[in-house]
Amino acid sequence: MSEERPEAPGPPDAPQAPQAPQEAAAGLDRRAELSEFLRTRRARLKPEEVGLEGFGRQRRVPGLRREELAQLAGVSVAYYTRLEQGNGRNVSAEILDAIARTLRLSDAEHAHLMHLAKPGPQRRRPAARAQQVRAGLTQLLDSIETVPAYVTGRRSDILAWNRMAAALFGDWGRLPAQERNWARLVFLDPDCRALFVDWDQKASDMVGFLRMDAGRHPDDPRLSQLVGELSVKSEEFRRLWAAHDVKEKSHGAKRMRHPLVGDLTLSFETFRLVDDAQQSLVTYHAEPGSPSAEALRLLASWGADAADRRGTDAAGPAGRSSSGEPLG
Repeated sequence: MSEERPEAPGPPDAPQAPQAPQEAAAGLDRRAELSEFLRTRRARLKPEEVGLEGFGRQRRVPGLRREELAQLAGVSVAYYTRLEQGNGRNVSAEILDAIARTLRLSDAEHAHLMHLAKPGPQRRRPAARAQQVRAGLTQLLDSIETVPAYVTGRRSDILAWNRMAAALFGDWGRLPAQERNWARLVFLDPDCRALFVDWDQKASDMVGFLRMDAGRHPDDPRLSQLVGELSVKSEEFRRLWAAHDVKEKSHGAKRMRHPLVGDLTLSFETFRLVDDAQQSLVTYHAEPGSPSAEALRLLASWGADAADRRGTDAAGPAGRSSSGEPLG
């Protein structure tokens, strides 16, 4: 095999000059996203994992070389190089499937690759429409008295919640509408950071979700603005965003340290709405008879007073701030 030439450097892993929110407002560059995603997936795959032990004595780049990946995927080096440079035009689903298998992508990563490489037909972007929750769903939230529950929308915006969610997470109704966003809370709110025992995992999951959303909607200026703001204000966000990891978790468990009732381990379930795939209902529950179940019972018994005990006012009707304004 011929001596390997160093590959053209891609964008740096951590931006030296974080992008300001106003500079990001035009949307994310889909070609750059595709290029960086493929490069980072290739870099993490070790040659010995695909049976290439001793394949070349010196390696100047991490992970697989482009020509190695192309050979394993059954495509030409020139073809794959064009794809990794962000040119996904006319690439077939079969080739993307072969590359995904070679890179050992997860289901979420595979879907993300398809969104980046084969976007849907370009349409004139309509005026931004406010995200609103159906009245029936807010009534359902209000009727759930012992389980924290809320509805999220695009960009991890928090659209609606019940009193138990306010007691557990804090009164989102006191925040301006644009600040009711999980990503902003996770990276910029000290109280939210203190609540999650495994904050690093929560932060990683949050960025992975935003990456998935960016793949589906790279022309969303509000998402770009959010990414720009968090990149400026949080070094941890910049590092995680540069990794290009994508995740979608519909269920799991979270350990929390609540200022009133102490440690809890709660399981969460996420239900995507059939009539609006951009909205999801999320619930948290504890194992019956566990200390966490007793802690939730205490929060439920305090009801609206729980938020006051945390130093905030009690939440108003589910999903509405004092002004009742919907999120955009």
